[in-house]
Amino acid sequence: MCGRYTAGWLLTRVSGRALAVLYSVAGLLAALGEGLNLFTIRRIVALIVGLVGVYVWVSYRMAADLTMAERTELEGTPADFGHVYEPVRFMSRRGDVMLDGWYMAGRGGMPVIVLVHGIGSNRTGGDMTDLACILSDRGFGVLMFDLRGHGESGDGVMSGGWHERMDVLGAIDYLLGRGVPSDSIGLLGFSLGAATCALAAAEEPRVRAAVLDCPFARASELIQSEAELRTPLPGWVALLFKPLALLLAGRLYDIDVRAVAPEDAVAKLDYPVLVIVTPDDDRVPPEHGVRVHEAAKEGSELWMVEDVEHCGAFTEHRDEYVERVCDYFESRLTVQ
Repeated sequence: MCGRYTAGWLLTRVSGRALAVLYSVAGLLAALGEGLNLFTIRRIVALIVGLVGVYVWVSYRMAADLTMAERTELEGTPADFGHVYEPVRFMSRRGDVMLDGWYMAGRGGMPVIVLVHGIGSNRTGGDMTDLACILSDRGFGVLMFDLRGHGESGDGVMSGGWHERMDVLGAIDYLLGRGVPSDSIGLLGFSLGAATCALAAAEEPRVRAAVLDCPFARASELIQSEAELRTPLPGWVALLFKPLALLLAGRLYDIDVRAVAPEDAVAKLDYPVLVIVTPDDDRVPPEHGVRVHEAAKEGSELWMVEDVEHCGAFTEHRDEYVERVCDYFESRLTVQ
């Protein structure tokens, strides 16, 4: 089973409904088309059946491809930077996936930051290990882990943050289980990880700080561009198949794509967030991050980082990045 239905059952159901419509069309053609012989009617119906079949199949493949992420191997460990770390495992809050990560204890009751990577990456991607070690040098505790279907964590569909939010909530539960106070836990996510952090924060009022690096505002608005990047379909073709692909994603993989809306999620938070946007981003249009900032509580900060790629602010501006992020967390989180 995938989600609530099998792929075969759902495709059969959709195709069956389409065929019922086609039989009605055939009857209408027979009634109205006195000039059409039976052979011509059959050819028309066969053509329509073929087109409907192609539409259903391509929509299914589009939905399936968008829920798969390529696993990448970890690149080094904090030990490569001279840091002590502890391998950890914990369950997602839903209890459906085992997640793997590393934990670095903070100094003297300092807050703990949960780092959340983007799609197709892992806990070490995008210089994240370097960032984690710098945060550790500043005294913060750090929990870095692989989302479902990534790195060394258990299998799971990629859902734009819908299921992944349970992974972040599981990370929070893990820290709470270690005795870390909730007002000492902060979230720092990148791209998909940023969106996931926003969704998780909206469901976990005990967390009081979130940094969102290159978030999108609504997953449904990126279906076309993501399909162009991750499937063989051109963008304009993907747009044609989007409605049924969204339906199939919901039915087959239990993903409510329309609810994956970080701009709605941050609007529920009663504390300011830090949003990082790169205007030259070629993956997530920068206006998405601006919208997330505009939806957040008054006092939220928007840092526009010029001339860098998607999620490249830390790589290109390390010192300023670290200062802004640390200043934000120190202003929001409690030192025990």
